[in-house]
Amino acid sequence: MPPLLHRDRELAVFKDAIDGLRIGRPTIAAILGRNGMGKSALLGAITEMLPPRSVVLRARCHPSESHFAYGVVRQLFDPVLSAGGRPRGQFDRASTGDGTASHDLLLSLFDITRDLITQQPAVIVIDDLPFADTPSLRWFSSLARRLDDLPVMMVATLSADAPAGLVAELGGLPYARLTQLRPLCATCTGDFVAQELGAPPDVELASFCHTLSQGNPLVLRELTSRMRHERVSPGAPDPDQVLEIGTATLSDTVLEWLREHDPVAFELLTQLAVMGSNTDPTVAAMLSGQGELQVQQARRTLAQEGLVTAGTPVRFRHAVFRAAALSRIGTDARIDLHERGAALLARLGAPATQTAEHLMLTVSGWGVPVLRTAATEASTARQYGDATRYLRRALACSDDPAVIHELMSQLAAVELHHDLDACARHADALVTAAPDPARLAGPLLGLASPALVAGAVGARPFVTVVQELAAAPDPPREPLLRLTAQVLLWGHRAGLRRSVRTAAANPADGPAREFSGALAAMAAAGGRYPRTARRLAARAVLGPSSPDRPAGAGLVGAALAFAWTGDPEEALAVCARIVEEARAWDQPELAVLGLLIRSDIGQRRGDAAAGLRDALDARARAEAIGAWMLAAAARACGARALVALERTEEAAALLSQSTVPANAHPLIKSLALEAQGLVAAADGDHATALNLFLDCGHRLSARGVTNPACLPWRTHAARAYTALGEHAAARTIVSEPPVTRDRAPDERQPQGQSLLTPAELRVVELVRQGMSSQEVAERLCLSKRTIDTHLGRIYRKLGIRGRHQLAAALGH
Repeated sequence: MPPLLHRDRELAVFKDAIDGLRIGRPTIAAILGRNGMGKSALLGAITEMLPPRSVVLRARCHPSESHFAYGVVRQLFDPVLSAGGRPRGQFDRASTGDGTASHDLLLSLFDITRDLITQQPAVIVIDDLPFADTPSLRWFSSLARRLDDLPVMMVATLSADAPAGLVAELGGLPYARLTQLRPLCATCTGDFVAQELGAPPDVELASFCHTLSQGNPLVLRELTSRMRHERVSPGAPDPDQVLEIGTATLSDTVLEWLREHDPVAFELLTQLAVMGSNTDPTVAAMLSGQGELQVQQARRTLAQEGLVTAGTPVRFRHAVFRAAALSRIGTDARIDLHERGAALLARLGAPATQTAEHLMLTVSGWGVPVLRTAATEASTARQYGDATRYLRRALACSDDPAVIHELMSQLAAVELHHDLDACARHADALVTAAPDPARLAGPLLGLASPALVAGAVGARPFVTVVQELAAAPDPPREPLLRLTAQVLLWGHRAGLRRSVRTAAANPADGPAREFSGALAAMAAAGGRYPRTARRLAARAVLGPSSPDRPAGAGLVGAALAFAWTGDPEEALAVCARIVEEARAWDQPELAVLGLLIRSDIGQRRGDAAAGLRDALDARARAEAIGAWMLAAAARACGARALVALERTEEAAALLSQSTVPANAHPLIKSLALEAQGLVAAADGDHATALNLFLDCGHRLSARGVTNPACLPWRTHAARAYTALGEHAAARTIVSEPPVTRDRAPDERQPQGQSLLTPAELRVVELVRQGMSSQEVAERLCLSKRTIDTHLGRIYRKLGIRGRHQLAAALGH
C-alpha cells in the first residue's frame, strides 16, 4: 500500500511544478486541508521527488512559538548556514532587533536566499504556516512576490480555517498553485481497512469507518490501528466493540484537535451533545457566554469538520459523534449543563417538552409545573410514553400530598392509553391515598374504561368508591351511574339498587344509558331475563354517545347482552360502533374489547377465520398498551378459532406464550380454561379436557354466569363425557336449560321443577341417580358444604323433608 492514499492528482501537480523548477521556473504552492488530511505527509512526498542537490529549507510552525520574532526564518536557514560554513553575520543582523520587518531588513533576507540558490534550486517547505510569527509571515510574503526569475519552490500547508487574506494573497501570484486536499473516497477507505486488518472488511464495518473518519487519513489510520490491537474481526465485527473503539478514536483525534485549536467550537459541540443538536444558537450563545456571531462561526467549523450538518436545525452526522463528545464530559458537568439549560429555556418560554427533557436529567425539584405542562403537551400529541416519563419524574420530585394526588390522577389518565396495568395500579393507589369518595369520583370518572375492570386491581377502586357514593345522602348522578356501570361489568352488585333508582329519574340521558348497557350484560349473563337484557341493551345504544366521552361501559355491555341473548347482528353493529368511537376518542383499550366480542361472535357463527383475525388484532393492540388481561383473552379467542380450523399445534403454542394473570376477570379465566380444554380434547386428552371444562363452569356459576350462550362449557363437557364413555353424565350436563323468568313457566313442565334454578336442578338430577352429597360435589367441582346448602334450599322450595320425596315433588 503506498504511503499516500487518494493523492494522485495532487502528486501530479507537484511533479509538474518540480519539472519547472529544473528549468528555473518558480512556484508558490499552498496545500489546504483539515487537520489530519495528510498535508504533512504530502510535503514529505514532495521533497522525495526533488532533483538531486536541491537545497531544502524546512520549518514547522506551532502556536506556542508564534511570539518569537523570526523563529520560522531561523528554522529555515540555521541548518543550511551552519552546514555550509557560510558567514552568519548578515543573517544575524537581519533577524535581530525589535521584530519589525523594515524594507531594508526584508531585502537583506532576500539576498541571503538568492545567495543560497546560485548553484542549485531551492525548496522552502513550511508546515502550518498560519501559526508562524508575524515577522516570518511578512518575510514569506515578501519573498513570494519576488520569485519571478529565481528557481525557488515555496510550499506551505494551511488549515481549513486559515486567514482568508493569506490564501487570497498567495493565490493572486501568477506562479501560485493552491491545492485543496479532498477526503478519501469510500473505496480508498475500504482498501485501507482491508490492508490494515488483513482481510476485506464487512460492508457495514467499511461504511462505519468511512463515516467516522469522514475520509480523514489520520483518523482512519488511528481507528484501524486500534481495531487491529483489539483484534476486531473484519468479516464479522462486534458492533458494540467497534462503536466503542470509534468513540475513543474520535475523542482522541478530531475532538482533541478541536479543543486545542478552537475552544468555542469545542464548547458548542459539547452543548449540542448535552442539550440536543437542535438547540437554538441564541441559547447556545447564552449558555457559553459567547456572542452569537462566534457561535455561528463555531457551527461552520463543526460542519467543515464533518461532525454536524450545515443546515438548520443542526444535526450530528452520526450517533458516534455525539457519543464521542459526551465521553469527554464528566457527570457533574453534564448535570450542571442540563440544569442551566433547563432554567434558561424556562425563562425564554421554550416548549415545556423541550425543557422537561433536560429536567429529567437533573436532580432539581423546581420543575414540577414544567413537567406537568410537558406531560399535557405530550398527551395532546399522543406521545404517551413521554408524558408518562415526565409525570413519574414529577412524582419523584414532589412531597406535597395534594400535588402528589393530582399527579397520580394525571398519570393514571395518561397510562390508560399507554400502560393499562400500570393505570389500574395507580387508580388503586388513588383510593388508598385519598379515601374521600367525593374527591375520588372525578379522577375515577376519567378512568372509567371497561377495559380497566378486566382485573381485580382495576375493579377494586370502582367498587370502593361506588359503595361510598351509594351510601351518601345525595350522591352525584353521573359519577354514581358511570362508576356503577364499571362495577357491574366486573360482576359486582355494589350500588346497584341506588343506581337503579337514580337512573329511573331520567333513563334516556348518557349516564343512565351507560348504566343500562352494563346492567344488560349482567342480566344476559344470568340467562333468566333475556328480554329484559335486550331491552336494556337497546336503551344503551339509543342515540349518540355523550359529546365529552364515549359510552364505553354501556356499549360493551350492550354488545355482550345482544350476543348472549341471540341477536348477533345487533351485537356486530354495536361492535363496529365501539371500534369507531375508540378510534375517535383515542382509546385503544376500548377497540380491543370491540374486537374480542366480534371475534367471539364470528366463531359462534362458524366463521373461525374471521374470529382468528379479530383475536390476533386484539392481542397485538392489547400488548401494545400493556393490557395483559385483555391480551390473555385475545390469545384464548385465537386458540379457539385455531382449534376450529384444525390447527391445534398453533393453538397450543398461542396459549403457551403466557399465563392468565391470577387477578383476571372470571370470564377471562373461564375463557382461557375453555380454550385449554378445547386444545386438550383436540389432542385426545379428554380427561384433562373434562376437568378444564368443569373448572370453567364452576368459576362461571360462582359469579352468577349461568347462560350457556356466554361460554358453551356444558356442550364441551358433554362431548368429553361421551368420549370417556360416561353417557349418562353427558345427558345430565346438557339437559338442564336455564330457567327464563321473562315468560310464564311451561305448562308441560312440572310445577315443582319450575321453582328450581339450573344449579339446583343439576344437583337434584345427580341425587336422584343415587349419588351422595360428596359424590355430587366431586362431579360438579363444588364443595360438599355447597351441595348441602343447595339441598336445604331445594327441600324448602318443594316443601319436602328429604331425598326420598324428591321424585314425587318433581312429578317423576
